[in-house]
Amino acid sequence: MNLTVIGTGYVGLVTGTCFAEMGNKVYCVDIDENKINNLKEGVIPIYEPHLATMVIDNQDKNNLFFTTNLKEALDDSNIIFIAVGTPEADDGSVNLDFVFTVAKQIAENITKDSLIVTKSTVPVGTGFKVKEIINDNKINDINISIASNPEFLKEGVAIEDCLHPDRVIIGTEDEKSAEILKELYAPFVANHERFILMDVKSAEMTKYVANAMLATKISFMNEIANICEKTGANVQSVRLGIGSDKRIGYKFIYAGCGYGGSCFPKDVKGLINTSVEHGYVPNILSMVDEVNESQKMIIVEKITNRLGNDLSNFTFGVWGLAFKPQTDDVRCAPSITIISELLKRGAKVKAYDPKAVETFKREVESDNIEYVDSKYDVLDDADALILITEWKEFRTLDLYELSKRLNQKIIFDGRNIYPKRIEEEGFELYQIGC
Repeated sequence: MNLTVIGTGYVGLVTGTCFAEMGNKVYCVDIDENKINNLKEGVIPIYEPHLATMVIDNQDKNNLFFTTNLKEALDDSNIIFIAVGTPEADDGSVNLDFVFTVAKQIAENITKDSLIVTKSTVPVGTGFKVKEIINDNKINDINISIASNPEFLKEGVAIEDCLHPDRVIIGTEDEKSAEILKELYAPFVANHERFILMDVKSAEMTKYVANAMLATKISFMNEIANICEKTGANVQSVRLGIGSDKRIGYKFIYAGCGYGGSCFPKDVKGLINTSVEHGYVPNILSMVDEVNESQKMIIVEKITNRLGNDLSNFTFGVWGLAFKPQTDDVRCAPSITIISELLKRGAKVKAYDPKAVETFKREVESDNIEYVDSKYDVLDDADALILITEWKEFRTLDLYELSKRLNQKIIFDGRNIYPKRIEEEGFELYQIGC
């Protein structure tokens, strides 16, 4: 099949590349000429395992093309995916400017009957607004159908998620569109039937509800962790106790210093806003967001409880800046809140992350942050170690190195990954809910 993916952000680039991997001819379109030129050279703007190799290989096979010329792409395609950004607006609503701009551009350049598929995360009803914009602005006598095909990619394993999806949600207004998308996705689900067909609005809602549910589990467990601290219970034991119930399961019930990323915070707020617009106040979702923002301060509170509110004489070594392992994404990351609050109190910070240093520098500018190239280099002259992101290389501690380099043997473990037994070696270990 020949198809166009508009937008070369995280979703568009991964999706387009995976479609090309299955032998389709894919045009990835973006207005950023520098970005497109870099992609043609195999320079990837994000870190995602295996993506760079696949981009280069599929360009060599003439399956994947990067261009700023939308008309050229549409002339050779009849399936068009919209995968542009839908950032959070100042009022918490979803900014759909990019989606609607693309819809108008499609109308001005489309020359054949086509299926328009919304891949971006958008509020309920957006697909029909896109159809209305295209029909109102099209300059050629063509027919379009619309569909919603939300993505469920996890950063760090996005290629695996795309090539081997646990479900493919297809929201359409007609059977023909559903069959086209089923044919496109057939190679991805060859071993098992994973298609879930529904109407367009339900598909749009499914994406928001999925992320909101996962965010709710995280915030719920973080709140339980805080209660455990007050009562003397251990959240790690509680997690094992409830996770063994198959109705609950072990996923997304780890206590920590809050969730981040581009999806959970934005989508929870987006669903709250949609609910309010339709006259319903979503109390649970509102608290999910509130608990998460508060949770990002837990580590700061533990630090000030131990060392005082004036941190001007202290240096902290920080392990992990990305919002999660296996990505360089720091959007809404707990590290931003934690480090910014430490700086406000006069502290100095030495930070290390395997992939996210450059992206973090663009979010937080300070002469009091030193970035180093090794996890143990953050310890030199530091008064405490703060673990924020649980990269694999941080999971095993060299206690000798920590003892030798740290000024004080203090660890603030924001992800509860270290065993309590290190306290027997003279370390102070501060965790969440333990």
